[in-house]
Amino acid sequence: MASNDLETKHLETLDRDLGRFSSLEKATSYIAKPLVAPALALIFIIIVGILAATTLSGVSNTIIIVIAAVLGAYMALNIGANDVANNMGPAVGANALTMAGAILIAAIFESAGALIAGGDVVSTIAKGIIAPTSMQSVDEFIWAMMAALLSAALWINLATWVGAPVSTTHSIVGGVMGAGIAAAGFSAVNWMTMSKIAASWVISPVLGGVIAALFLWLIKSRIIYQPDKIAAARRWVPILIAIMSGAFASYLALKGIKKIIKIDIQTAIIIGFLIGVATWAITKPIIAKQSVGMENRNKSLKQLFNIPLIVSAALLSFAHGANDVANAVGPLAAIVQASSSGEYITAISIPLWVMVIGAAGISFGLFLFGPKLVRVVGSQITKINQMRAYCVALSAAITVIVASWLGLPVSSTHIAVGSVFGVGFFREWDSARRMKLAKLSSDKNQLVVAKEERARRKLVRRSHFMSIIAAWIITVPSAAVISGVIYSVILFSTGSVSYTHLRAHETSLQLVC
Repeated sequence: MASNDLETKHLETLDRDLGRFSSLEKATSYIAKPLVAPALALIFIIIVGILAATTLSGVSNTIIIVIAAVLGAYMALNIGANDVANNMGPAVGANALTMAGAILIAAIFESAGALIAGGDVVSTIAKGIIAPTSMQSVDEFIWAMMAALLSAALWINLATWVGAPVSTTHSIVGGVMGAGIAAAGFSAVNWMTMSKIAASWVISPVLGGVIAALFLWLIKSRIIYQPDKIAAARRWVPILIAIMSGAFASYLALKGIKKIIKIDIQTAIIIGFLIGVATWAITKPIIAKQSVGMENRNKSLKQLFNIPLIVSAALLSFAHGANDVANAVGPLAAIVQASSSGEYITAISIPLWVMVIGAAGISFGLFLFGPKLVRVVGSQITKINQMRAYCVALSAAITVIVASWLGLPVSSTHIAVGSVFGVGFFREWDSARRMKLAKLSSDKNQLVVAKEERARRKLVRRSHFMSIIAAWIITVPSAAVISGVIYSVILFSTGSVSYTHLRAHETSLQLVC
């Protein structure tokens, strides 16, 4: 009997010990989980460095190019983590795509856009922010591009960590500007170009938001608020899909395939119009058939927008890969050309292996870190459904076309997020308008419905609005300051500049900081 009691105590002790080990294992797993993604990202960066070292072993200045490739890989990871969320966020927030499906589609189309239609000639570094002739030597130019690349990547990394979608292009612009000022003074900056970029901070989100709000008003007034929603959808949804296909055809003709063939704005609009008409003729009977038997309510209408929304997200990713990736890896291409040939004044062509680093890094960064920003854009700013997400995607394409026609520089990030804000603020205005009409109405039941509808809707979150706007405003100056500091550190650490040279640029560096 005593032996049985002793055995029971041993078993109880063993159970407690095993329970402690189990709790320890869970705690270790919980702590280690956040470190998995950074560890995998570090492995990717190391692999890129090793491949660059082995592939370019016979090239002069191999070490510099390898360091630049590592920085380019780090930059590409951050682009995937932050910038791609703008294309996929609305589709995920509307439940048209799962997170895994969005990441898969974005990875495929971002890579395809970068490798097929990207890599066009960068005639001036970062769109003409700094004149290469202002640099006194090849080394000075290389260090400036290094500082620009690293500072932009660090800033985007910080923005992703705090949950703010920022412009990749603006980050690169700020990095190049800061390094250029530290290296050659304020006279090296093309301030006319900088003023246009500053104007785009306002133009991009406002134009995107207005266009998105107009399309949401069209959908609400012509479909949602109609007595027979299904009949209205049969008439208007094919038109909306035609507008989308025409807009994306013009967008891709104008921006997405410029490496293959250059098309002017007029030709791009004609192409878009013809494809839009063809799309309307094809989709009209399809929508009519799909809508048979649908209930006369909003939930039924959402099903009609699922496939067009997924297609639009894929096309936005392709266009983003074709355009913004080339801008982001431009400094890396400049470093490669200057290091291998000593030439940095003429146009800079982006090699294929540089584009591969950009495409692979973006896909990997989206997979490891992208879900956080996808959720912010897709669900945390305002509540998104299929129709609202469709308006966001449509606005992104149309805004770029309008801006190109007007000759205005715009940011795809600002357009997409501005469109989400536009949809949210329109919902607030529309809800307030209907509430006011209900108060003026003698129908008390309508007043109760309006109050309930207003109470259940999640509108624009002001905290996200303010933090994102603040991040946009400080992107260029923050990247510039970080770049100027990094450039100065590089000069001191390498000893590649004399004391007299440092004194010559001391004033400009202090002004940057």
